[in-house]
Amino acid sequence: MSNDTLTRAAVIGSGFGGLAVAIRMQTAGIQTTIFEARDQPGGRAYVYRQDGHTFDGGPTVITAPHCLEELFTEAGRSMADYIEMMPVAPFYRLIWSDGDSFDYDGDGDSMIKQIRERRPEDAAGYLKFVEYSKKVFETGYEKLASEPFLRFSDMVKVAPKLMRLRADRSVYKTVARFVKDEHVRQALSFHSLLVGGNPFDTSAIYTLIHYLERKWGVFFPKGGTGALVAALVTLFEELGGELRLSAPVEEIEVKNHHGRISHELRAGSSEPESFDLVVSNADLHHTYASLYKKHPVAAKRVRKLEKREWSMSLFVLYFGTDRTYKDDVVHHTVLFGPRYRELLKEIFEGHELPDDFSLYLHAPTHTDPSLAPEGHGSFYVLSPVPHLGNAPLDWDAIGDSYAERILESLETVMPDLRKHVVTKHWITPKTFESDLRSFHGSAFSCAPRLTQSAYFRAHNRDNDIENLYLVGAGTHPGAGVPGVVNSAKATASLILEDFASMRGVA
Repeated sequence: MSNDTLTRAAVIGSGFGGLAVAIRMQTAGIQTTIFEARDQPGGRAYVYRQDGHTFDGGPTVITAPHCLEELFTEAGRSMADYIEMMPVAPFYRLIWSDGDSFDYDGDGDSMIKQIRERRPEDAAGYLKFVEYSKKVFETGYEKLASEPFLRFSDMVKVAPKLMRLRADRSVYKTVARFVKDEHVRQALSFHSLLVGGNPFDTSAIYTLIHYLERKWGVFFPKGGTGALVAALVTLFEELGGELRLSAPVEEIEVKNHHGRISHELRAGSSEPESFDLVVSNADLHHTYASLYKKHPVAAKRVRKLEKREWSMSLFVLYFGTDRTYKDDVVHHTVLFGPRYRELLKEIFEGHELPDDFSLYLHAPTHTDPSLAPEGHGSFYVLSPVPHLGNAPLDWDAIGDSYAERILESLETVMPDLRKHVVTKHWITPKTFESDLRSFHGSAFSCAPRLTQSAYFRAHNRDNDIENLYLVGAGTHPGAGVPGVVNSAKATASLILEDFASMRGVA
């Protein structure tokens, strides 16, 4: 096969989804170029370095590591030669405002013991929940996560299974059927927040996360999530792929040259380049409103997207301390505020910043001390907040005071914290909107409701713009590292099928 018949692909964005699909295409012999607007790869998994501290910007809970390993094995490599994945235990420590705490992990005996101490009859209910979660996992993850839903008939085929599992119920309502203790209910339902969903609205499909973590564990990459991104970039480049940093794509025009479709891509002031196909790992709204704005169907896509429900946004505070706090918190700590349902309603539907908050605290130096100077700690604390479409707040004005309130709140578990903070910075919904071009500053794209999942989510291949494919949180199956990496698998399968004849594959 001569060079002029080789398929050329462009991937817009180097988040986990973009990197994963680029690796799969490059492995299959499709010459692939990644265009990244920022000065580092990773998308939401950006790395901030400040005063000797390393802060992972985004995903910090790595589950289902096999979906990452598969990228290496299919390329004839071993992931262990590129990155060390370190197990985290407990998975999370949950702490409530009344002082109650719960160590959440994959040890069934430990979970049952803690649940029984709260309410003996909930122990049997929890075991039934595990069985339910396993069934949802077997259908919703093992069979469907990496399968593209392009036709309504695809949905109809699996609808009976999903209905038997009552996917129409919410995560919280499903959990509440099995256990009665309110703290245990919260412990088993908060996971949907990790993919941008309100547990009271998100489909019960997402209860599969419980079994997924229990089955495979929770991990942290040595060197941080940024080191995992670097490993994927190394693999991609070893395979012959090209990564262009600080190369924001301005617009893409689709052209038809005697029956052959090409995408003319313009990045910055450079001359337009022609590609046979494009995979967008960019925000869905940005893809259609900016990149493909000249295409006849773009305006229709934008109007439809703007009617969807979008996930909440985040305020993320990164801070370094001159002590480790290793005896006070674990690697992943969730601190619940005094309200649960009411606070979540305000975060997802409210038009103001709630007075209270629930927080996720990440302490990576507990697992990898190299991410901070000796004797110091690197942390990030995440507070879910309304997206800018619901609450167009002036974050430049309120960010400093909000950060201070969060640090003060953390002193319930990290004594005298504010006296020991030696460096800090934060990102807000405005950062998601500007740096990541996320619609409304949403942190997880479209919310993972049943009516916005599978067939009803943006398809992995655009129905009308020929040779445009989508990958990442906004397309099937959704947000979270396993979600976007599986979206890459689904998208790559479509590309290899569609371009088999052009690549000379029988």
